Amino acid sequence: MSTPGGDLDFTTLTLTDVTRSFGRRRALNRVSLHARAGETIALLGPNGAGKSTLLSIIATLLAPTSGEVRYGPHEGLRAGAALRARLGLLGHDLYIYPELSPAENLRFFAKVYGVEDVERCIADALDHAGLSHRRDDPVSGFSRGMRQRLALERALLHAPRLALLDEPFTGLDDAATHALRQRLATLRNSGCIVLITTHDLETIEGIVDRAMVLRNGVAVELPVGAGSLRQRYRASLTPLSSSR
Repeated sequence: MSTPGGDLDFTTLTLTDVTRSFGRRRALNRVSLHARAGETIALLGPNGAGKSTLLSIIATLLAPTSGEVRYGPHEGLRAGAALRARLGLLGHDLYIYPELSPAENLRFFAKVYGVEDVERCIADALDHAGLSHRRDDPVSGFSRGMRQRLALERALLHAPRLALLDEPFTGLDDAATHALRQRLATLRNSGCIVLITTHDLETIEGIVDRAMVLRNGVAVELPVGAGSLRQRYRASLTPLSSSR
């Protein structure tokens, strides 16, 4: 498969003092982050903490009010379509057409992404999603979990350098959750940068390299230490709150 987006590639993602305001409300306040190829980072925090806003900015769907996002040497606001071709986004809107089959959905996005060997990529994606046996059925008859699995493969179809996954475990049963954990490990091994938001901290235990905690628009890195990811996350909330 050729690299979508031409020669634009990057091995790091760097956010410097990224702030985003909506009117008088500040959703993000001087967030800084550095990620490297092959690294999986969890973005944790309560609802309304700014996680989805941050992913939208990194996906170039929103512009920061101030601060900078760089993809390797490329400045996000200037890179345009070539950069977006190197990003994969799974958000709350799954971008799946219910009147189409899984194969038709993936074929449409493969053409949008400029993917080569389309039919092989579709077959591989359906296999990853566990939907090969339903490839020609209308998505309108699928459960939320099945749509979620299809949407994930839609986001990864073009082998993005950076995958942005907003609550990817939503609606998944135990078998699909296990498969997604394996898929995330594959992405790490391929050199993909993965940012993932989730409340399922037990599920991502052991498959993320580190975690950032967002609360009231402020981001701090979760310290490495004893205890489970959830225990360390809970312990981080009190000092973060008292520092504001």
